Amino acid sequence: MLDTIRDKFRPTPQPKNTDDVVGLPNPPYHVGIIMDGNGRWAKANNKTRFQGHRAGTENLRRILTDSVDFGVKMLTIYAFSTENWTRPPREVKGLMKILEMVIDRELEELHQNGVRLRHLGQLNRLDPALQQKILHALDYTKNNEDLIVNVAFNYGGRNEIIEAVQKLINDNVTSEAVTEALLSDYMYTAGSPDPDLIIRTSGEFRTSNFLIWQAAYAEYYITPTYWPDFDREEYYRALSEFCNRDRRYGGRNK
Repeated sequence: MLDTIRDKFRPTPQPKNTDDVVGLPNPPYHVGIIMDGNGRWAKANNKTRFQGHRAGTENLRRILTDSVDFGVKMLTIYAFSTENWTRPPREVKGLMKILEMVIDRELEELHQNGVRLRHLGQLNRLDPALQQKILHALDYTKNNEDLIVNVAFNYGGRNEIIEAVQKLINDNVTSEAVTEALLSDYMYTAGSPDPDLIIRTSGEFRTSNFLIWQAAYAEYYITPTYWPDFDREEYYRALSEFCNRDRRYGGRNK
């Protein structure tokens, strides 16, 4: 039984050389990625966990370029969860430093390449200086349209739903008026289409509190590859697998 389940998520063979591949016949509009495995990659390569996170950040730069090449219009990346605060303080501090470095070093290039940055989650636990840098990046890129990148940082799916309900109550919305569409408008992702495909690296079979409202009908692709090694070829394989899926949204084909 377990082998049957795992076979469903096992990738189908694809051409090895994807350097010249641009676009797919029907790519997903919105892709979410749970970027998992930086620490295990570091251990396997005799690196520190900080170096593993840095390697993961470098890989993200490549995946952004690949997203544009393959026709993906929106990318949501799981960068730091509300549960990640329980990690050792030194590691948390390192992750915050990496985010700050990325903004300082990459913002102008992202802007020039037409990337719009959006934040999903809470800012209140972050250092005020880092909060200001994030807000500046969001405002600076707000008119870009080539690729929308939602950065889920200090994000948790359950917390997002709780916040949405609290806002509904504060706005005096009656219970009869609550619909799926209305609740969606109170989520961090308000105005965005739900993800079509969720990719999880490192081989873990769980959603880890990521977009649990929005991903109700998303397709999932799970690979044992650690995030720093998730390359263009593997990304193409994931998107191709999605294109071959039969999405029925709870119904069935006639």
